[in-house]
Amino acid sequence: MPVSYTSMLERGHAGPLTDLMARPEVTEAFRFIDSSTGSFLSELVRICEIPAPPFKEQERARHLASRFSELGLADVHTDQEGNVIGIYGNPLETSLLVLSAHLDTVFPEGTDVRVRRVGSRFCAPGIADDCSGLAAIVGLIQALNAAKIRPRGSIAFVATVGEEGEGDLRGVRHIFTDGRLAGRISAFISFDGPGLEWITHQALGSKRYRISLTGPGGHSWGDFGVVNPVHALGRVIARLADYPAPTEPRTSYNIGCIEGGESVNVIPQHASMDVDLRSASAYELSRLEDFLISSIHLAMSDENAIRAASGKRLDSRISLIGNRPSGETPRESAIVRTSVEASHALGINPVLNRASTDSNIPISMGIQAVTIGVGGTSEDSHRLTEWFDPSGLELGYKRALLTALGMTGIE
Repeated sequence: MPVSYTSMLERGHAGPLTDLMARPEVTEAFRFIDSSTGSFLSELVRICEIPAPPFKEQERARHLASRFSELGLADVHTDQEGNVIGIYGNPLETSLLVLSAHLDTVFPEGTDVRVRRVGSRFCAPGIADDCSGLAAIVGLIQALNAAKIRPRGSIAFVATVGEEGEGDLRGVRHIFTDGRLAGRISAFISFDGPGLEWITHQALGSKRYRISLTGPGGHSWGDFGVVNPVHALGRVIARLADYPAPTEPRTSYNIGCIEGGESVNVIPQHASMDVDLRSASAYELSRLEDFLISSIHLAMSDENAIRAASGKRLDSRISLIGNRPSGETPRESAIVRTSVEASHALGINPVLNRASTDSNIPISMGIQAVTIGVGGTSEDSHRLTEWFDPSGLELGYKRALLTALGMTGIE
């Protein structure tokens, strides 16, 4: 019979988490965590200094696959999308708990990812998001091994690709749709960054567009009056900047990248921009999306009309480059209750929240999922000045382990 994590918790098989903490195996795992901070941080540095720019996570993936094999996971493999997977327990188990972190960073190829120590801080691009999560899943495997813990159900450890930016959650999408684990996952926990305060059980939906406009181009003086794609994009930007985004349900928009033009005295032939739209409400996201599309068409129409005497017109291409689904894992679900109870058992008072993470995919499919931090603190995420302070890291690892064992139980 496959293990159902929800039914295990509801029937009391896992027992109250305070009782689980008293188990000698868990006590030993906690002791191991307390005594291993140095090795955890060495792993963190090692992972961070392996570049993993968008769509080029292969070198870091090879490191994680090697570590999974060294630590004795079963069925260690890298799937067609590039995710690294290993099983703690029976690799044929038909109902799995997944513990996951993402391999990729937002930083382009060539970024200096060497780690510097400044006091208690570890400074490097990506050190917190999400090298801290990757180091945590390695540490959790080590803790399970050290304490010889045998969960009732099997745990799949997964390092995903494509969580950031234009990756559009491609790694986790593959896991749940086409990968070897598809149809076998009962619950999913993503470790994404530091901290202890947040338990993300609501998926923040988003749409991302690339708008590309093209025209004939020309000389700024000699061809003045010809349609200009930059001018048209400016009209779109002005309209979007004035959009009355509601604060409840919270809704946002951002133009994160603008490109185009050849020189100050050249009418550009091409201009493009990337736009990020988000909302806690599917309805508000749809309204914002419709406003953006209509603004593009209106700007095109205005530019073509104003420059009609030139006999030239702009062409447009509107490409959806990101579509992250929304949804919610109910508060009363086993995974939310277990993560909250594990937090309370360790003296943490968590707050349930909404964000965009790998958990968006299972949540949208009705599979219970949460995203939590692994302890420590950080600032400047997605900046070259990103830093991570590991103070409190042990508590994060213990909360993660206790949550996982609360879902599986121990034999």
